[in-house]
Amino acid sequence: MGDGQTSGGPSAALSGGEYSAGPEQLTFDVEPQTMRSTFRNLALILSASLLGPAFTQTARAQDGKSIVAYFKVAGQISEQPEQLAGLGELFGGKAPTNMFDLLAKFKKARTDDKVKAVILDMENAALGIAQIQELRTQIEALRAADKDVWVFTETLGMGRLMLASAASKLVLMPRGVVELAGMYSEGLYFKRMMDKIGVQADIIHCGDYKSAGEPFYLEGPSKPAEEQTNRLIDSIFATLKSEICKSRKIEIDELDQLIDKAILSPAEAKEAGLVDDLMFREDFVKAVRKKYGKNAKVAFDYGRKKGPELDLENPFAIWGFFAQVMKPKEESQKPAIAVVYVEGPITQGESEPGMFGGPPSNAGSDTIRKAIAEAAADKNVKALILRVDSPGGSAIASEIIAEATMRFKKSGRPFICSMGNVAGSGGYYVATQADTIFAQPSTITGSIGVVGGKLVTKGLWDWVGVTGHEYKRGKHADIMNTNRKFTEEEHKVMSGFMNRIYGEFKDRVTQGRGDRIKGDLESLAGGRVYTGEQAIEIGLVDRLGGFADAIRYTASEADIESDYELKVFPKPKNLADIFAEAFGGGKDKDHEFIHTGAAVRTGVQALSRYARLPAMAAGLEAIRRLDPIKARAVEDFLIHMELLSQDGVLLIGPSFTTLSK
Repeated sequence: MGDGQTSGGPSAALSGGEYSAGPEQLTFDVEPQTMRSTFRNLALILSASLLGPAFTQTARAQDGKSIVAYFKVAGQISEQPEQLAGLGELFGGKAPTNMFDLLAKFKKARTDDKVKAVILDMENAALGIAQIQELRTQIEALRAADKDVWVFTETLGMGRLMLASAASKLVLMPRGVVELAGMYSEGLYFKRMMDKIGVQADIIHCGDYKSAGEPFYLEGPSKPAEEQTNRLIDSIFATLKSEICKSRKIEIDELDQLIDKAILSPAEAKEAGLVDDLMFREDFVKAVRKKYGKNAKVAFDYGRKKGPELDLENPFAIWGFFAQVMKPKEESQKPAIAVVYVEGPITQGESEPGMFGGPPSNAGSDTIRKAIAEAAADKNVKALILRVDSPGGSAIASEIIAEATMRFKKSGRPFICSMGNVAGSGGYYVATQADTIFAQPSTITGSIGVVGGKLVTKGLWDWVGVTGHEYKRGKHADIMNTNRKFTEEEHKVMSGFMNRIYGEFKDRVTQGRGDRIKGDLESLAGGRVYTGEQAIEIGLVDRLGGFADAIRYTASEADIESDYELKVFPKPKNLADIFAEAFGGGKDKDHEFIHTGAAVRTGVQALSRYARLPAMAAGLEAIRRLDPIKARAVEDFLIHMELLSQDGVLLIGPSFTTLSK
């Protein structure tokens, strides 16, 4: 049974609240529901969506019994919460997992005296290295608060073991798979693919290590790019091994020997001390109940907020229900820390909404600028955290976001940046003005440099039989003409333009970081990429830590440590907001009227559109089905192609696909 195999979800209904189950019920399988219960669940989800956070309340109060909080970490984990509360559950049966909600649940469990233990069920979790470090810190904090942490998993790889090894008890399925083969990464290069469709890339770099454009025109990495990637992988791999050895109390040499075996049996993993026990799910359930007693409540939805009840026996109750949910939202008057996310490629225009209320798949500069302005206008907001998980993107969009953060700083309130898995190039640009920058030890950041150019598509048009006739006024009116590469003179013009942007990038770094930069900035820039651990040594970041660490620090800086709340901007929409916008009630405020351009399409949209080309359809569909990790890399590349065509100049870092689990 490999990492890709999944199991069912908890048997608790979608309505929320704490769920008490016997051993035979705690099998994490979804129960069939009657039509009435399904309708009731949909009504409750609707109520949660309409009411939003201000009208929901924490799950039902406990009756004095001890609680075992159950958290499932499954699939791709986004950074920001759902954009429309409850809609993911309505269509998919469960809400998308996100770091914002997970951290809130961990904090609640840590401070709840009734919680005796936490179960972490790792079902096919796809986590970035910084996310692993964040959750690992949360597990350690739970244990420091005298809470047991039980982890159940069907498979183990290096990343999953790094997280799970911090638990009080790590349980593996007896017929599970342990792939401890180390760390494998692969950079993808698209020159041959572009040759097949008649597209050429004319790329210009500012910085010897600025390798983000290489996949367009090379079939493998340049020497500086290969050197840089090896340095990053060495650092991350060393961190993985160090954390595993620290938690499992084994020597590095012992772990290296196990890694060289590549695949271990569960029995070998237990004998080596990598796991504590081997159990099937049913036996795991019995062990938990034996430890904490039959009367312990297993809270499947611990920390989830619950909407109002709807009496389905009363045919007139629906009118009172809608009268209640359509009341104007009441704003909390507590001091608040604003949280604004920069997640995904940075583009001009608006962030594209995710499916079923999920997070946007790009970081639109208009959306983020408005969000920061909205936070600045909120009298209860005492500080701002910019949470960045982005490889960069449009140079113009990055400047728009950076300028918005500077406007916030003029209010005198603290501005903190927290970096996730990656904050490279444009992702670093938007962070430069922060008072303090947090990064995880294995966050990928830096990449101060510029890449630009254009895509020459004449071969593609020749292939499909389309010709054109050019008309031109002005010496360089056709400088971005896609029928040919740059002339020598045009190359000089473009290089001068890009060097100006590169200089502005370095100016922003100097302006924001000042004497915190250790050494000559040019020797640290040039497209060089660093881990968070390396970046703190040269002054690109200030502190090592995760999002939770940044929140605590920000509260201290804003003098609101005792009682405050987090406010995500833009505020997640509820259905009432959508109805208002649809009928003209959602107009922009004065400071939001500027529009800077259309957003680049999402990777899924780009991939599906290119797949309509007959020559590519079969290959792309095979990649999507048989090699989803590489398919994601192809999607990212197509986004970069569109960004290059739209902007010409990009602040984007190099990418490589990590294939280890």
